[in-house]
Amino acid sequence: MWLALGMSLAAAGGNVLGGVFVVHREWPRRVLSFFLALGAGFMLATSLVEIIPEAIRLAGNAALFAVLAGYFLVHFFEHTVAHHFHFGEETHAHEMQARHASVSALAGLSIHTFFDGVAIASGFLVSNWLGTVIFLAVFLHKLPEGFTVSSLLLAGGGTRKTALWGSVILGGATVMGVLLMGVVKASVSYALPISGGVTLYVAATDLIPEVNRERSPGGMALIFLGVALFFAIRKLFGIQ
Repeated sequence: MWLALGMSLAAAGGNVLGGVFVVHREWPRRVLSFFLALGAGFMLATSLVEIIPEAIRLAGNAALFAVLAGYFLVHFFEHTVAHHFHFGEETHAHEMQARHASVSALAGLSIHTFFDGVAIASGFLVSNWLGTVIFLAVFLHKLPEGFTVSSLLLAGGGTRKTALWGSVILGGATVMGVLLMGVVKASVSYALPISGGVTLYVAATDLIPEVNRERSPGGMALIFLGVALFFAIRKLFGIQ
């Protein structure tokens, strides 16, 4: 759990770094798209090849119901609490005139990042390999998350300080997810499949559509590169 906590702090740092970029300088969208595409492929492979099969090993076929619950849990929050945000968007001023819209986006993304922490901790409770690969999958999309929430808070009329604090709150939610799992370690057989569903949702329903919006062949190539990177790391670790 100490290793999981350290990894969650590193992941939270990615959120904060994304916020810092928004507050202090304009960051090229193509750089964010790079992380989105690479992270999408890596997360999709991680959920389907590592998290979900391991969850079934721990809890049997009942794990698939928890995967489904995790998928729809994020779907519910994103389409009720936070239905006006896109990863990497800087403005959308017509949507962000009301401050509550930017706050709702922060709330929705915080739910998402909380489960990032749950996923990291659940992985390390099973094995160092699973925890590490989940951390890498999470870390790859942390920079765009921090960038997104800080941009939306600025567009909603917030100050630069408020925007930066938004990214800090996202990072803090990740750490809280790890701390919760430290208390309820025995629930890993339920938490892992739920995290698998969340990871699957973020990769397939959030990130890949964002990459597709760019209509760039390079984006699709980076998704496949993310998958290839996942299998390269598996081979490096000697995982069959």
